[in-house]
Amino acid sequence: MPATLRRVQQWAERRLPALTRYRRPEPLPIELHRRRIYIVPTSFGLGFTVLLLVMLVGALNYSNNAALLLTCLLGAASAASMLVAFRTLDGLRLQSIRAGHAVAGQPIEVSFGFTSHRTRCAVRLDAGDTGAAFAVDASRGETDVTVSLATEHRGWQTLPRLRVWTTWPLGLFRAWSWLHPEQAVLVWPRPEAEGPPPGGHAEDEQRQRLHHGDDPASLRDYRRGDPIRHVAWKASARHHDLLVKDFEEPETRRDWQLDWRQLGRMDHERRIARLARWLGEAQAQGRRYSLWLPDEPIETGSGPSHYERCMNALARLP
Repeated sequence: MPATLRRVQQWAERRLPALTRYRRPEPLPIELHRRRIYIVPTSFGLGFTVLLLVMLVGALNYSNNAALLLTCLLGAASAASMLVAFRTLDGLRLQSIRAGHAVAGQPIEVSFGFTSHRTRCAVRLDAGDTGAAFAVDASRGETDVTVSLATEHRGWQTLPRLRVWTTWPLGLFRAWSWLHPEQAVLVWPRPEAEGPPPGGHAEDEQRQRLHHGDDPASLRDYRRGDPIRHVAWKASARHHDLLVKDFEEPETRRDWQLDWRQLGRMDHERRIARLARWLGEAQAQGRRYSLWLPDEPIETGSGPSHYERCMNALARLP
């Protein structure tokens, strides 16, 4: 039986190229037109059609002109709804795709930008196992539709085929089309749960040195040789001994140098997970840090943009 179904599918792909013409990834923008929009009646539409047939038979059997007129009006309305459902998708354009950031195993938010020259209502976008309903307002120009896609591994993840469909306006017909953009989203590596800090930095935190600064840090007892201008006269008046302003302050925390080569004994993916954790810790502590990767050394920096650049470099590693 499976072999027979496979032969039937192959025959359909040869004889019905319109159904498989757009299965390959396409570059943006992607515009829907009459050759790629399909329409079928819904279950409610099939039941409504049976009801119209019963009404038609009854009106003809009893020669009831009023019932016959009502049946014709309802039939015309259902035919018009099929046209409206088709026009709701016809001319709709997928203009842009923007993705957020997520680590492997967490859903990633992807925004699809649709444009249209007229207003469209009750359109739905299905991407994988998730979907979202939206309406296109011609006055705004572009409408963003955000869906969550599941992720499993770090690196580039291709987008699934997108199904755009609607049952507007009466729910009698279902019009749909497939979109398969060639864009991909970048998924960040998952940091390891716990582990040692970067080598040497824990000891540096414990032995912070003092250096001479410009602002007074504290008061201390006068020692021979201290400049007279550093004496705190007002504070000394309340004590028996002279007090001097101390201008020594802790040295600024050192920058972190995160180096791929320091983790030579670990396998490839564990190195990436540890570096990802170190990057998260450095970002959380507001530190400046650099990252050395094979063929892509990143200079010292800080802030969200620097963190994003480093995580993107880790995600792109082979």
